[in-house]
Amino acid sequence: MFFKKSILTLALTSLFCGVCMANETGGNMQISQNEIKNLNQKELNLTKISAFLASSNLTELKNAVNFALDNGMSVAEIKDTMAQLYAYCGFPKALNGLGVLSVSLKEREKSGAKTTQGTENKIIEKNLNSLEIGSKTQTDLVGSKVDLSALSADVDYYLKAHLFGDIFASEIFSWKEREIITVAALAAMSGTEPQRDAHIKIAKLNGVSDAQINEILKISNSAKFGDPSAMSKDEFAKISPFGVGELNSAYAKYFSGNSYLNAVSTEQVKMYNVVFEPSCRNNWHIHHAKSGGGQILIATAGRGYYQEWGKEAIEMKPGDVINIPAGVKHWHGAAKDSWFAHIAVEVEGVETSNEWLEPVSDEQYGKLR
Repeated sequence: MFFKKSILTLALTSLFCGVCMANETGGNMQISQNEIKNLNQKELNLTKISAFLASSNLTELKNAVNFALDNGMSVAEIKDTMAQLYAYCGFPKALNGLGVLSVSLKEREKSGAKTTQGTENKIIEKNLNSLEIGSKTQTDLVGSKVDLSALSADVDYYLKAHLFGDIFASEIFSWKEREIITVAALAAMSGTEPQRDAHIKIAKLNGVSDAQINEILKISNSAKFGDPSAMSKDEFAKISPFGVGELNSAYAKYFSGNSYLNAVSTEQVKMYNVVFEPSCRNNWHIHHAKSGGGQILIATAGRGYYQEWGKEAIEMKPGDVINIPAGVKHWHGAAKDSWFAHIAVEVEGVETSNEWLEPVSDEQYGKLR
């Protein structure tokens, strides 16, 4: 199928990309354990190790390695994860990861911590050679035969014979788990968005759910950017599907903090991408209409809140939708520690207008989680 072949072409043409030198500093992990509900323990371990290795956050990689070993993951499985990642992140990052693992193992041996060794991968010995094994594995994984020889016969051979013939054909991990490793790593690096998106589609073909993809991306973005509140405008633009837009100066007097506006659609249904810097929120306001009217909010990136007068605030994360009828007093904006973006959809109505009211006080805002 052409669609699937295009996916793999996008995913694989940059496998052997340039690599960055490792950086032992980085933001602390912002995703708490109880926020992850759709990845099992092994899948969560694979995601964290892959994301932190790819982002060169060696401090958090070591924490992830030790947590994985404490929770039943074997040394062989971690080694195999890092072996796969060399194809996507480069040898320097993979070797740095193996160095972190080596230090952790020595420390665990001294402290007497329990460590499971497991059985390391061996190149499969069958009647087929690596090229034939890899060609079959690649075809089965993607759902159709793929030929990249027109781009580079060498790369096509290396992908089939080595990545798919030696690594993906190993029985240490399922294809679903290998795609989790790949997506987590690609999402934690800059400049690999086409490959990330292509592998998300391949991951779904192999049993990774949308809910799992969302959690993988959440962890990888945290590994990539560290503290969300420390992101720059340009960094947030990389994870905001509709970018950031221009400073919302026309409505600045109705916002506490800086916001940005980008028109998504000005015909038929009016839709605007609104981006809030950390702690930014708009004033209490009401959408009036003789009939119809109101607004719909669709969260697309970061974390924020929506609150109606007299009710508890509702936390908003990507994918959340809020329907706001006309006549309801409310506000919306970012969490204090995260940028936030949502699409604002203006609902058609008769004699519509907006009434801007008092700001959300620091006391009110400070009570939010």
